[in-house]
Amino acid sequence: MNTLLLQLAAPLQSWGTESKFERRATGREPSKSGVIGLLAAALGRRRDESLEDLVGLKFGVRVVQQGQVMMDFHIARSLKQNYVTRRYYLEDAVFLVGLEGEVAFLRMLDAAVKAPYFPLYLGRRSCPPTGRISLGIRDMSLKEALQNEPFESDAKRDELSKMVLYLDTDEVGTYRQRDVPISFSQEHRRFTYRYIKSDVVIVGCRTEHNAFEGMGK
Repeated sequence: MNTLLLQLAAPLQSWGTESKFERRATGREPSKSGVIGLLAAALGRRRDESLEDLVGLKFGVRVVQQGQVMMDFHIARSLKQNYVTRRYYLEDAVFLVGLEGEVAFLRMLDAAVKAPYFPLYLGRRSCPPTGRISLGIRDMSLKEALQNEPFESDAKRDELSKMVLYLDTDEVGTYRQRDVPISFSQEHRRFTYRYIKSDVVIVGCRTEHNAFEGMGK
């Protein structure tokens, strides 16, 4: 199988899976529903169109930079009253997302993300991404691609770092999360559950190398 890698970085991200009433929470890593929504937007799909092919992709996340949770107050207005809502965001977080599937479909997604039909955002419209999103397709399984992709660093070239992976799994009894979209229709949004397993991996860094360093003037 092949894996498409996406880098999700921005000053603010928000990946809500359990928002209720005036409290709009965020997960500590990207949700599958949020990333599928990003891909659907890139493809130009409307909210009532099928998501079956996107949901079928195996999904995983590597936490490169966890970021900090911050809260923002919003005043919402109705016909009868005003009320305060609390909205939570991840500040300065960086994630590597992998999507495993057939290479022809991944190539189409890669092209769409590079030239999206609709604007892309990281969980909410107030959270546009920074830098390039698509890192391309790797001829590897999901776990191999997430583990082997170097991270950017200004430190020494031989530096290694421990990072956490969150991967789709069929193992019943592992962590369960309700973030698999059945429909994004505004009339009847529906989601179902997936099982997730976590793992800690050792990842190497990639640094900028000056070919002329040490050669003198």
